[in-house]
Amino acid sequence: MKMLVTGATGKLGAKVVETLLKTVPASQLAVSVRNPEKAKGLKARGVEIRLGDFDRPETLDSAFAGINRLLIISTDGDNETRVRQHTNAVEAAQRAKVEFIAYTSATNAQESSLFLAVVHRATEEAIIKTGIPYSFLRNNWYLENEISNIQGAKAGHPWVTSAGSGKVGWALQQDYADAAAAVLSGSGHENTIYELGGSLLTQEELASVVGSVLGIEVPVLQVDDAKYGEIMKSADVPDFVIPILEGIQQGIRDGALEIESKDLEKLLGRPATPISEGLKSII
Repeated sequence: MKMLVTGATGKLGAKVVETLLKTVPASQLAVSVRNPEKAKGLKARGVEIRLGDFDRPETLDSAFAGINRLLIISTDGDNETRVRQHTNAVEAAQRAKVEFIAYTSATNAQESSLFLAVVHRATEEAIIKTGIPYSFLRNNWYLENEISNIQGAKAGHPWVTSAGSGKVGWALQQDYADAAAAVLSGSGHENTIYELGGSLLTQEELASVVGSVLGIEVPVLQVDDAKYGEIMKSADVPDFVIPILEGIQQGIRDGALEIESKDLEKLLGRPATPISEGLKSII
């Protein structure tokens, strides 16, 4: 049995690999990376390093050759680029006759109003079309995504949001990584969809926990999308990033991440890391 993790030098991928190495012999694990030099440490530990560039489909044929179980970690970039890259990976997996594909998707991907869901909807459909058994790991939101807000709170700034009363299932990236590792190395996950996330919280509820951990009061400033964009611009957020952040806030406000599920606990075999503990680990 040979498993492969794509994007293994990225933040999530690196965590997945480390979790796998606790229970899986290194000889059964391979990774595909755009820059093998960055994976030298894994090679020294017995992990097979393969060149795999989602923008160069020919590299994926050799990267996925002989692989039984594949974890495709979604890439970064604009929607059009990501759909193309993911399609390249899925088609290469089919050519390589991979027996199982796990994919890091997004909450309620097939019906979500969140603009980022377009990528995941297309990728899920491409995987289903191959006929290869799959598991869609629909990750809600990383607690680490809020680091800039947390740093702002520490500096005395309010928690700025236009998300209204929308709720989010924040969880530590490590928990998502542990869940992905459990699916890739486990059994009985064929043709499954897991909605992964922590307990649902509003912005006010998260800010309150942040305040408790920091030992300060964190006021929440609810604004409209236009004002949110102005505040982000004044905070030197790059212009091209602001519409992305506004879109995320709108999606949260519309309930795009408000999916109640115990799937994360099920895959972890334990409760998700409490938000307060998670915050202490990343602050």
